[in-house]
Amino acid sequence: MKVAVLGNGQLGAMLQEAGLRIGVDVTTLNIDGDTLPDNDTIITAEREHWPTNAFTQAIENHPNWLNKATFAALANRISQKKLLDQLGLATSPWLELNPSISQEAIHQKLGPDVFLKRASGGYDGYGQLRIKQATPTDLSAWQNDVIAEQAINFDGEVSIIGARNRQGETVFYRLTENRHTNGILIISLSQPARHAQLQAQAEQMLSTVMNALDYVGVMAMECFMVGGKLMVNEIAPRVHNSAHWTQAGASISQFELHLRAVCGLHLAQPVQTGSSMMVNLIGVPYNPDWLKHGAARLHWYGKDWRAGRKMGHLNFHHPDPAQLRQWLTELELPEQFQSAKEWALNNLGATA
Repeated sequence: MKVAVLGNGQLGAMLQEAGLRIGVDVTTLNIDGDTLPDNDTIITAEREHWPTNAFTQAIENHPNWLNKATFAALANRISQKKLLDQLGLATSPWLELNPSISQEAIHQKLGPDVFLKRASGGYDGYGQLRIKQATPTDLSAWQNDVIAEQAINFDGEVSIIGARNRQGETVFYRLTENRHTNGILIISLSQPARHAQLQAQAEQMLSTVMNALDYVGVMAMECFMVGGKLMVNEIAPRVHNSAHWTQAGASISQFELHLRAVCGLHLAQPVQTGSSMMVNLIGVPYNPDWLKHGAARLHWYGKDWRAGRKMGHLNFHHPDPAQLRQWLTELELPEQFQSAKEWALNNLGATA
């Protein structure tokens, strides 16, 4: 069985690794041009944005290109927000900007604290601007293909990751708690029974989207927790950073689960025991001391260093969250990681 992945970054590499384990031949494709897969190859993607060129147009017309309608609906924030509204799923109040809308009108509709977000291309905090009613802001560069979104005073951030096959069967991982700094995910935690009261709601919300789009594969939905309910922040139609912990903390990783779904293999419910923690290694050089703990599972991406770049991640898993707290306390991380580290230390072992 053959699968090609549009995009050749770290997610594609981890899909390749998962494919080796279960006998699926996975190749990655350069978005700037590559060899077009044959008609027996299933084509999926590790990303939702790519340039329009002769190669990507040929991919989109390939008979085994999956989820064409999904990418059209979710890759752009405007169409994604419209879909959420149509499906009746809670999301932050928003509007589409145009040159005639003033900052005053934005705040009249959305309140004193608002995020401007590029409708396409922005991720990990890029392509966003926060504006306050008390501070006049030049909006001349934010008038086209942009949404304005009410800033939400949330209680916490979680993500639900699930998979759907062609028959409409679905499976899910338990809710993952996430901590971001400057819009970039730093630490994810997966703990038994944590926010269990929201699990069914999260699964229903993600199922609604996957079924509406007839989606096949792994999909991630990031949510705000607000007053005991969930509000959708954004959706990614692919394997996702916040589910990297599944490489250590689940019997089936998100990467294997995606391949199972797209290839029509058994879509078994992953077994999840104990507590898991993922630490993103953002803008840091390689440090062999990360490997001094026998439980540390390092995934290093081999990229050229750049400030703010995802260089790799560390996974930890143990039946006792107290052990994760000890390992995290001992883990040497730069100053910019400290607030996320403190958050994780406070939340490891929590059950509510």
